[in-house]
Amino acid sequence: MKIFKFFLICFLGLVLGSGNTGTFKKPGIVVSSIRNNMEEMLRYHVEHKEFNELLAKRSLRIYIEQFDNNKNYLLFDEIDDYLNPSRELLTQMVEQYKQGYFIVFQELNNIIRNSIKRERAYRALLQKELIKAAEEPINHKTYSDYPRSKEELQVRIKSHLQKIIAFEKKQNPNRKFDSAYIQKVFALWEKRLSRLEDAYLDVDAQGKKLTKGALEEQMSMHVLKAMAKSLDAHTCYFSPKEAIEMRTCLEKQFEGIGVVLTESVEGVVISDLVKGGPAYRVGKIIPGDVLISIDGKSIAQLSYEQVLDCLQSVNKRKIELGLKRIQDKQEVNYFVALQKEKIIMEQDRLQYTFEPFGDGIIGKLTLPSFYESKDSSSCEADIRSALRELKKQGKLLGLVLDLRDNSGGFLTQAVKVAGLFISNGVVVVSKYAQEEIQYLRELDGRNYYDGPLVILTSKLSASAAEIVAQALQDYGVALVIGDERTYGKGTIQFQTVTREKAPSFFKVTVGRYYTVSGASTQIEGVKANIVVPSRYFIYDVGERFLQYPLKSDRIPSVYADPLIDINPQQINWFQKHYLPSLQKKVSVWNQMESLLTINSSQRLSRDKNFSLFLDVKKQEKEGKENTLTINRNWGIEDLQMSEALNVLKDMAILENSAQKL
Repeated sequence: MKIFKFFLICFLGLVLGSGNTGTFKKPGIVVSSIRNNMEEMLRYHVEHKEFNELLAKRSLRIYIEQFDNNKNYLLFDEIDDYLNPSRELLTQMVEQYKQGYFIVFQELNNIIRNSIKRERAYRALLQKELIKAAEEPINHKTYSDYPRSKEELQVRIKSHLQKIIAFEKKQNPNRKFDSAYIQKVFALWEKRLSRLEDAYLDVDAQGKKLTKGALEEQMSMHVLKAMAKSLDAHTCYFSPKEAIEMRTCLEKQFEGIGVVLTESVEGVVISDLVKGGPAYRVGKIIPGDVLISIDGKSIAQLSYEQVLDCLQSVNKRKIELGLKRIQDKQEVNYFVALQKEKIIMEQDRLQYTFEPFGDGIIGKLTLPSFYESKDSSSCEADIRSALRELKKQGKLLGLVLDLRDNSGGFLTQAVKVAGLFISNGVVVVSKYAQEEIQYLRELDGRNYYDGPLVILTSKLSASAAEIVAQALQDYGVALVIGDERTYGKGTIQFQTVTREKAPSFFKVTVGRYYTVSGASTQIEGVKANIVVPSRYFIYDVGERFLQYPLKSDRIPSVYADPLIDINPQQINWFQKHYLPSLQKKVSVWNQMESLLTINSSQRLSRDKNFSLFLDVKKQEKEGKENTLTINRNWGIEDLQMSEALNVLKDMAILENSAQKL
């Protein structure tokens, strides 16, 4: 399921065999640099300008939760004073911050280290018990508070281990889970858990004592992450490795060999190939192959991170992989030489198709993010190209822009994409600290498409996707179809991630954005003109469910662009070339909305597949076993897209009828 794809996708780059980390070696952060980094983020931030008791209180909670969010390590009595700090403690933290000291966080770190040692001891005992024991019912309870006793903690740890076995059984339904295999499963997960735990310990994965510098960097990173996140839901501090992954996510390209790796019971496994990449083109590697060597050296004794580091080494342009495969019940070893190259992640770029309708076609554009890269490739250019190609296929009678899994991207690209469907006009108004306002406009005076247009959204459509959906809805050139509302992220972030040689990597919320109507998408999201639930409709997803979201507000509408931010020397050009072709608010689709909604509602009420879909999703929300269908087969692969196309056809027919009157 893709429900959390937009949270996780940026971590894909880590396992793609990418290697362009650059030759710039960034020095590790130290305790004395925490305040400088935080002060820089505070200078940019739209609301918070100083580290105060409120941020101190939030930071403590975040520091605890970023380690033990599932409440499986720490006891309530150990951390109550930090979760519910006294005024004296918070005042002390603020004073220490001003002096560059972080003693309270060091105290918390010691508590966390002790909890890890205790957890490992409990896990070892419980794993032995579960390997020998018969299968027991699993406790699926989620916890809102920390355990009050060691006995309660052990119950939670046991439940977690049982869930691990259940998860692996679901992933490997044909595998016999005897005691030997369960032991291997626990060994694998022990590695995974240890990686998270080692980030807080004073020893490395091999048990070697960390240097003073490494310990200082380790704690400083945890503190900075907690303090940054205390500002709001979207301000973050990144490690250099995280910044590389984020850059790959934003630019949709990387340098590497194009293999996706996962750590399994069998070892490091090729789980997928990047279409069009070197590993894909060579035609020898298939998903499921196990990696056994790199450049002739066995990886048997290497950790998963060390394997990734070998593949990502900037000094290696050519790599030889040793792989094994079970073929006809025989183990076959083989070797493949690969050359690193720039790989464009086509699956995360615009995809388009069409289907015949009447005397023309209906186009479908699926845009997973608003991307741009240094080589001038961008989603706006890709959409322009797609529109040209679609028009070659026939008369373009309708268009669906699918933004359901689009979590945002570059603001400039959102403005350009919206601009393809209007002539001239304001797309976004950005409001920063001290009420500084910036207008982002479409200026070329040309509509690349002005026919029936549907924007397909879901609860996951966020940020830049919401800008496009709401701006086009405001102007009346499109109808929004999807979940009742979108994600609700209406804030702007400044980031240093795309600057490879930045002294530190962070993104910080610097402002709010509004579309031409003056409305903000913050918290509220974009409300659908016609509600057609997506597969995400049962989930509590959105800005309103995050920690510390900024509040929503409005500004006056700017359909009549005031040009108040334009340089006096440029006013004449804007008055002559821009204002005469301002996009007028279109009313035709809003006038049809009531009829289109009735038609859609009647279609869906008669659609057995859609009724089945709703019933099964509701059962899923209630935690009931699915008794209504096998493998969730609705009969149609994409019911929401199907209905969006039906609405679009209605729009085209009604438009044609209106033109004949």
